Amino acid sequence: MESERFLEILESIPPGIPPQEVPGVPDYANEAVFRRNTLAPRSYFLPDTSLPLDRQWDFHYAATPQEAPDPAEFDARSPGWTKIQVPGHWQLQGHGHPQYTNVQYPIPVCPPHVPTENPTGSYRTTFGVPARWRDNRQLRLRFDGVDSAYHVWVNRRLVGYAQGSRNPSEFDITPFVNGELNYYCNNELFVRVYQWSDGSYIEDQDQWWLSGIFRHVHLLAFPSESRLEDYFLKTDLDSEYRKGTLNATLDITMSVGSIVTAKVTLLEFPQNGGEEIATLSQKIEAEGQVTLSLPVDDPKKWTAETPYLYRVEIMLQFANSEVQKVHQNIGFRKVELKNGLICVNGTPIQFHGVNRHDHHPQFGRAVPLDFLHWDLLLMKAHNINALRCSHYPSHPRLFDLADELGLWVIDEADLECHGFYDAVARPQDIPEEMDYEERKKLTFGRAAKFTSDNPSWRAAYVDRITQMVQRDKNHPSVIIWSLGNEAFYGSNHKAMYEYAKRVDPGRLVHYEGDPQAKSADMYSYMYPSVERLLELVDTEGVKEDGTFEKPVVLCEYAHAMGNGPGWLEDYEEAFRSRRRLQGGFIWEWANHGIWKVEPDGKSYYAYGGDFGDVPNDGTFVMDGLLFSGHHPTRGLAELKKVIEPVRASVKGSVLVVSNSYNFIGLEHLRAVYKVEELDEQSTTLAWSILELPSIPPGSSAEVALPSSITNIKSDKEVYLTVSFVQREATPWAEEGHLVAWVQERLSPGPRLLSPLSHVTSNLTTESVGVSTVIRGDGFSFHFDTARGYLTAWHAGDTPLLITDETTHAAIKPSFWRAPTDNDKALSLPYWRRFGVDTLTSQLRSIDITNSPDDAVITTETYLSPPVLAWGFEATTRYTISSSGRLTIAVSLRPTGFQPDHVPRVGLDLRLPHRFQAVNWLGLGPGESYPDKRSAQAVGVWSGSVDGLQTPYEVPQENGNRMGTRWVRVSDPGRQRGVRAIAGEETDWSDNCERAFSFAASRHATEMLQSAKHPCDLVEEDATLLRLDAKVAGVGTAACGPGVREDLLVRVEEMKFSFVLEAVDKV
Repeated sequence: MESERFLEILESIPPGIPPQEVPGVPDYANEAVFRRNTLAPRSYFLPDTSLPLDRQWDFHYAATPQEAPDPAEFDARSPGWTKIQVPGHWQLQGHGHPQYTNVQYPIPVCPPHVPTENPTGSYRTTFGVPARWRDNRQLRLRFDGVDSAYHVWVNRRLVGYAQGSRNPSEFDITPFVNGELNYYCNNELFVRVYQWSDGSYIEDQDQWWLSGIFRHVHLLAFPSESRLEDYFLKTDLDSEYRKGTLNATLDITMSVGSIVTAKVTLLEFPQNGGEEIATLSQKIEAEGQVTLSLPVDDPKKWTAETPYLYRVEIMLQFANSEVQKVHQNIGFRKVELKNGLICVNGTPIQFHGVNRHDHHPQFGRAVPLDFLHWDLLLMKAHNINALRCSHYPSHPRLFDLADELGLWVIDEADLECHGFYDAVARPQDIPEEMDYEERKKLTFGRAAKFTSDNPSWRAAYVDRITQMVQRDKNHPSVIIWSLGNEAFYGSNHKAMYEYAKRVDPGRLVHYEGDPQAKSADMYSYMYPSVERLLELVDTEGVKEDGTFEKPVVLCEYAHAMGNGPGWLEDYEEAFRSRRRLQGGFIWEWANHGIWKVEPDGKSYYAYGGDFGDVPNDGTFVMDGLLFSGHHPTRGLAELKKVIEPVRASVKGSVLVVSNSYNFIGLEHLRAVYKVEELDEQSTTLAWSILELPSIPPGSSAEVALPSSITNIKSDKEVYLTVSFVQREATPWAEEGHLVAWVQERLSPGPRLLSPLSHVTSNLTTESVGVSTVIRGDGFSFHFDTARGYLTAWHAGDTPLLITDETTHAAIKPSFWRAPTDNDKALSLPYWRRFGVDTLTSQLRSIDITNSPDDAVITTETYLSPPVLAWGFEATTRYTISSSGRLTIAVSLRPTGFQPDHVPRVGLDLRLPHRFQAVNWLGLGPGESYPDKRSAQAVGVWSGSVDGLQTPYEVPQENGNRMGTRWVRVSDPGRQRGVRAIAGEETDWSDNCERAFSFAASRHATEMLQSAKHPCDLVEEDATLLRLDAKVAGVGTAACGPGVREDLLVRVEEMKFSFVLEAVDKV
């Protein structure tokens, strides 16, 4: 029972605001109402007098707002009340379920209205006000992120309302807090959160729909009479970018008649000596804005490569007593367009960036700070220099870290309404394969009328840019504001642009949806092919004399879904070839899988549809450079290599080193070289350090190679590898961290590798029915003469190749592999249309010839799919030598109405399951494909069959290794196994790759195709080995261009051969 005194105290608290701004219209369904009784937006800082309210709260989940409990009638014993963690999402804590959509809205499209079934979470907690705060304090509640809209009650009085899920809101609760409650009980805080609001229509980002209080909540105490409300610390540099000025604009609230002193001090950090650089004080006699300007002679400049920070202290004093003190890190840098290019401190920059969502596999967008920090450390360690906040302002602490570590940041407003496209396009039955520009003409104008070009939504749009700019304006890392993403283009974007340029002219503005860059300072594109990109760079906004006023960036490119992305080298070459093209941002940083444990114990990273969410966009949420647990994929390793800031090549007796940094030399790097001779083993012939000369940014220099390198003679393959590593530890990397590397071949090695065995014996042939067995001393080969296949190979009693019960073969020609995510849009339906995945084999003839030295089995087969009238006429020649070596030579001739291309051309082999150790000479250690191989080096590598797999969270083709000279698969003790090498040059056509590809796996192609998650994969009781003469690239066709034409596997005449040998006691 509540005490009479408690009720008396509540009666003394003034009434709150009305329940609705417009009677009869819910605040959450009124586009004109997005903030009620909130304080003005300000820079992010928490005073020393702050109290976190992150903890377990009382929680009630209702299907509709009308069924939510009355804040005045709370009783924890009432049905439906439980506990919930704040910050967090209720769908990840047992209430409702997550839902993933990429573009489409999961609700009917009728803005500003929302569904009647609007899940509503009621949160309740209590708080006390520390005694030291109770005198002359303004008390505030700060919410850093609530999805999607919410009302706030304090002591049962309605304090206010806010929406804008990824934007903060503060409420002055001073009138509603009674100090006496700290003695009788605590103050009561009640928050009602609505899953759907009119704001949901402009928060249609490509991510999970997750609700609740997902960022921090704080109780804050500010001085009540005179206080610093906000500040804007702007740095400027003179025309020579040497002398600097710190302009500190302070927003001060004061009581009538009071006089305060504002003091601004610029300091070095303690680790830099702690010196006071400049200070300025000014008496303030009336509230409002005041600007203090501090000249600074030649400050150290902030860039993403040199993130030098200073400390600013802002102090308010009254009668020589400190009223308030705030600290802010700043960096001196100047952002501008010069000669049509984005320049910082007068120098054009190049973005090697990524798009990053806030996401954690267990907590959703309630991302712990250490997890966020890990993200940025990984970016720096992988040569990434830029970050686009997609598609909303990130966690506020991210920007402190970006300032400290050094990243260029595009900060993006919490705005996307892509779903209006589907609302317009589907009724017109506009096919996705239609040219994108044509689809835009048919849909974008109408889609913009819903909100972007609708005057009734203008204030809501401007609020989105206002909240972002005001919160993050003091961070040097933020050099560009973005007006949002995929929200078409309309008058409301113009209003946002005007606000940003008026309030903060020292930064540039981005918006991809403005194709003519009317309300943007750059042209921005998504996913064009390299050819189309270069055309845009050379023509869009270019005058007759070839000059231009604005640069070009790719805000999204190289869609990193599953096994990909391809094309990275091609895009990087485009960036290097056109100075106007200032780089881009990979889509995207990480997969968004949510960890799920099923009742049967299966566990996996879930994607759209795994929670019974309808509609959903399936696996499209798994498209990052990191796995969902935020560990690197092979795609991130590839990106690191492609964008490395140092490039080098051997020319004669010198190493040509190019510095691709924008601001710094290479003094922080050490060049370490190693010379290796590669055969059955790797032998290091030389190792030392190369002394690098001074190489300014953007320039190159020649470094003489020691004679110990240039004079090496060998009949083996010899490679020089030069690694550029950190001389000293940094905040993001240890000493010796690898930044860049280059590998050059010094000696080509033999054209044909030597056989392992020289022991010979007489061969015998025995035929019984459809089985023919060829035997020698200690080995036997078994053939099915009805089908024309080798069915088994034994070394003594040890099977080396075993029969596939489905195909009745131990080795056979093959053209199929499991599809990748990037195949599914274009290639997979094309291949299936031609039945490439259903090829059958018809034996047309078989011929067996014998001699004491070798046996030759030649088959003519026709490989073709049911229904269709095309196929390969295949001639396969099996040559068994007297030493037990098997050579398989295949000649292919396509006939009929054939496809233009297939996934691969090669052989499928079935080995015993115990063969799980793999060694090879070729590209490694990771997987490689024709357009995804830059990060792999030639070497002698070892691993296990399981270790060769890339565990994509959506099972698909993986694990191919290119450039192979030999591969050996053996048992763990390496007593028995099989080695494969390429056959004679005369058995290879020019359109095949004699430095072949291989893959070893436990998973059949059909299993990889059908499994939804890795936990669904069932292993074969065998080791499946692929030996390929040619494999296709991976491309980025999940969203972007497909495989480059010259990297497809064309259907044409070709021939190739492999030599297989038994391995004995490796």
